[in-house]
Amino acid sequence: MTSFNQLLDQVNVAIANMKYPAQPTGLYEPIQYVLALGGKRIRPVFLLLAYSMYRNDPERVMNAALGVETYHNYTLLHDDLMDRADMRRGKETVHKKWDNNTAILSGDSMLVLACQLILSVKSPEEHEIMELFIRTALEIGEGQQFDMNFETRTDVTEAEYIEMIRLKTSVLIACAIKMGAVLGGASADDAERLYHFGEKVGLAFQLQDDLLDVYGNPDIFGKRIGGDILCNKKTFMLINAYQKANEAQRQELERWMKLKEYVAEEKIQAVTHLYDDLSIRELCIDRINQYFNEAKDILTAVELPESSKQHLWEFAAHLINRKY
Repeated sequence: MTSFNQLLDQVNVAIANMKYPAQPTGLYEPIQYVLALGGKRIRPVFLLLAYSMYRNDPERVMNAALGVETYHNYTLLHDDLMDRADMRRGKETVHKKWDNNTAILSGDSMLVLACQLILSVKSPEEHEIMELFIRTALEIGEGQQFDMNFETRTDVTEAEYIEMIRLKTSVLIACAIKMGAVLGGASADDAERLYHFGEKVGLAFQLQDDLLDVYGNPDIFGKRIGGDILCNKKTFMLINAYQKANEAQRQELERWMKLKEYVAEEKIQAVTHLYDDLSIRELCIDRINQYFNEAKDILTAVELPESSKQHLWEFAAHLINRKY
């Protein structure tokens, strides 16, 4: 069975070797640019790992893995445009390097290319996997809309937030894993178990991202600490701080959220101090561990030898910095 590091190398080589039409360059050059920016390649690796639990020829479904990764990067391209973000992975975003219209058109084309890549994997299950992909794409749009709705609210509940990140983040990981399993020949029951496994891993992964934005090492995390605090992003941390704060703490939190002018480090330190007082860090770690353990229980129920599931579990544990 191929390890996740080997599959990651194969995915990166395959992305580098993807062919696009020569014209018009204004459409395809931004797509190549986005995919060349790198990233963890979590979703294609998960797809290939799930497939490899059942078969030993992951190259057969590489295009499906590339399709899922192309779709994921399409969502990032449009997210950057909506957020007016200037940088992605240390490079200019597409709308910044080119323009807004290019970002829209190239992004739309990435969605079509993703479908084309997935459909190119000839399989008796192609209708099932396309239905899964289409449903997932619609759910991700729903998650993005919920996230946008939360921007103007201070009463977002933890349950609402968990559902939003399930839609916006978890379902694509779950889709990739189930897609790989179905293409590999998994039973319907095991494919569904693996989907729910992916949901739980995705929830833990997103909550860890929330945690690291406040308490992570920027050299390891790969971006500035406190970014979510500075833009008042409704994360697990902020939502629970609102829910747990007493009147004085809530007023202090709202004061920082409403300030238009502030020193960035002062705001980060003040809000982090409130999180410390409210034990938000410990609460988030507990929830991450909860989803991690739920994922482990689900994977245990998959009707395969433990040795066949080892690489999939190791990759999930690696992503959320948990021992396995």
